[in-house]
Amino acid sequence: MPQQDPSRTEEPTQKRLDKARNEGNVAKSQEVGKTFVLLAGVVVLRMYVSYIGEDMEELFRWFMETAPTFALTPESLYALFSMILKAMAVMVLPVMLALAVFAFFSNYLQVGSLWTTKVFEPKFGKMFNVVGGMQRIFFSLSTLVRLFKSMGQALVIGLVAYYMVKGKLSESLPMFYQPARNVAAYMLDSGGDMVIWVLLPLFIITALDLWYTRWDYTEQLKMTKDEVKDERKQMEGDPKVKQQQKQKMLQMSSRRMMAQVPKADVVVTNPTHIAVALRYDPQEAPAPQVLAKGADAVAERIKEVARENNVPVRENKPLARALYSAVEVGDTIPEELYQAVATILAQIFKNRGQAGPVG
Repeated sequence: MPQQDPSRTEEPTQKRLDKARNEGNVAKSQEVGKTFVLLAGVVVLRMYVSYIGEDMEELFRWFMETAPTFALTPESLYALFSMILKAMAVMVLPVMLALAVFAFFSNYLQVGSLWTTKVFEPKFGKMFNVVGGMQRIFFSLSTLVRLFKSMGQALVIGLVAYYMVKGKLSESLPMFYQPARNVAAYMLDSGGDMVIWVLLPLFIITALDLWYTRWDYTEQLKMTKDEVKDERKQMEGDPKVKQQQKQKMLQMSSRRMMAQVPKADVVVTNPTHIAVALRYDPQEAPAPQVLAKGADAVAERIKEVARENNVPVRENKPLARALYSAVEVGDTIPEELYQAVATILAQIFKNRGQAGPVG
C-alpha cells in the first residue's frame, strides 16, 4: 500500500467504511485462514487417520497381489489408474472438504457475509501507476511486515521440522518393517505432531498479523478534515442550502397562513406589534380557532389582508399578547380566554345579525 498521507488524521467515517466494504476492500488477514486450515487438518487427520491407514493397506495389498499377473496394456493401465484415483479420492476428499469448510468460516468470521464483483473490475489508475506500484512493492511498511512475517514463519517451521525429525529418526527406521496401516498411522501422527508444534508460535504470528491488518486498514481509510466536512455536508446538507430551504418553507407557511385570514371573524391586535386572526364555527370546533398570528411586519400584513377582505380588526393589548404566546396556528383558544374572546365575537356577530359564541 502507498505511504500514508500525513494530512489524513481523521478516523474513517461509517460511510467511508461501508463504501470500502462494498468495493471489496476489507480488513482480512490471510494468516488467519492459513492457521485455521492447519488446525482443521490436524483435527480431521487425527479423527480420520485409522480409516486412511486401512484404505492404504487395502490398496497396497491389492497392488502386491495383482502385480505378478498384471498385464501392461492400455486397458489395464487405465483401469489401474482409475482405481487408484478413486481410492485416493475416498481418502482425500473428506479431508479437503473439511479444510474448505474451515477456510470459509475463517473468512466469514473476519468479514461476515460479503459478495461484490467490484474486486474483479480493472483499476487502470493502478495498472499504469508504475512509480506507485514500485513504492508499494519495495518501500512500504506493509512490504516490510510481510517480509518479517514470512521469515518468522520459515524459521518456526524449519526449527520445528529439524527437531521433530531429529527426535523421531531413531524410532522411524523400524517402521519400514511394519504393515502399511501402521506406517500410514505413524506418518500421519508424526505429521500431526509437527503441525501442532508449528501452530503454537503461528498463533502468535497470526494474532499479530490480524492486529496489524486491521490497524493498516484503518490507516489507509483515514480522511482529511476537509473530507470529513464534505461528507458531513452531503449527509446533513449544506448549511446554506438548509437555510434557504428553511426560508422557503417559512415563506410557504406564511402564504398558507395569510390565505386563511379572509376566513377569520376578527383580528385582535396589540395594536402595532401583534395581530391574531380568530374564527369561530361551532360545526368545525367547539371553541374559536387561531387562523393566523404574527408580530411586527407579519402582524401588519395580517391587518392589511383583513382590511382588504372586510374582516373586523379590534384592539385588545392583553388578549392579543395572551393569544400570541399561548395558542399556535390551527389550535383552539384555552378556556381561560373564552370570556374575553366571546365578548369581542358577540359584538361582531351582533353587528352582523348572527348568534355569537356562548361565553
